[in-house]
Amino acid sequence: MNSNVLVRRPTADEVAAFWEDGVVCLRGVLDPAFVLGMAPAVDRLVREAIGGTMYDMSAMGAEIAGSGGDVLTGGRRGRGRFVSGTDHWRVDADCRAFALNPGLGEIVATVLRTHKVNLWEDSVLVKEPDTAERTAWHQDLSYFHVSGEQVCTTWIPLDVADAETGAMSFVRGSHRWRGQYRPNWFVSNVPMPGTEGEVIPDIDALAASGEVELVQFALGPGDMTVHHARTLHAAGGNLSLVRRRRAISLRYCGDDAVYHFRPGAPRKPHHEFVREGDVLDGPDCPVVWRA
Repeated sequence: MNSNVLVRRPTADEVAAFWEDGVVCLRGVLDPAFVLGMAPAVDRLVREAIGGTMYDMSAMGAEIAGSGGDVLTGGRRGRGRFVSGTDHWRVDADCRAFALNPGLGEIVATVLRTHKVNLWEDSVLVKEPDTAERTAWHQDLSYFHVSGEQVCTTWIPLDVADAETGAMSFVRGSHRWRGQYRPNWFVSNVPMPGTEGEVIPDIDALAASGEVELVQFALGPGDMTVHHARTLHAAGGNLSLVRRRRAISLRYCGDDAVYHFRPGAPRKPHHEFVREGDVLDGPDCPVVWRA
């Protein structure tokens, strides 16, 4: 895959916005052909959803609802489904080449103000047309067995993503809140069992009362967002009856990141071989870019 994917580098103002707001929208930083070149891989992963590295989140939501749990559908029933997964880079050559692309690493290094960038994981997230399930408010760091300030998530769309199709919303400045929030099941506010921390407050109510400010960006291929791992964010369902919402999310760490294990959060197989406080370098968190 072509490593010359950069159309431009983040500006000083964009870097400052990331650290001030906890999220930045980088428009036109990537070659759209590079991004759209991942469409066959993403579509293949969706076809192989059950039994592969993807999970049917709509089916999981139905299970939660069947056991009496709250599922975020807004009272709708859609014909589409929400599928997602992680760590495709470990088993898929196309995903590996994309996640380890040094051009992406350079963008992240600029934003994080770091001398090196390690891959934590990749993720594919697809909401088909008429998908009711919303993505719950959550904080990525709650799921990561890592600590540090230089930890972020990128979100790269393969389709135009807007309010109708479920573009992400972010709580401006929430990366500076000191609370540690419990991870949930993404389509439900129900916390994962055995996890520690506070339950995420009712962000929608706080936004309606003006106590927090939400930001949302309409994006297309070539654009991306980068948000801090502590920034609270969520996404709506896909209300469009014809448009898909496919995206690749890459989670990266910088100089100050070390392993830090969080009770109850899902672990990766290699975590049994590392210890609290270890640096991330190694084949399971490879270096993507180094100054």
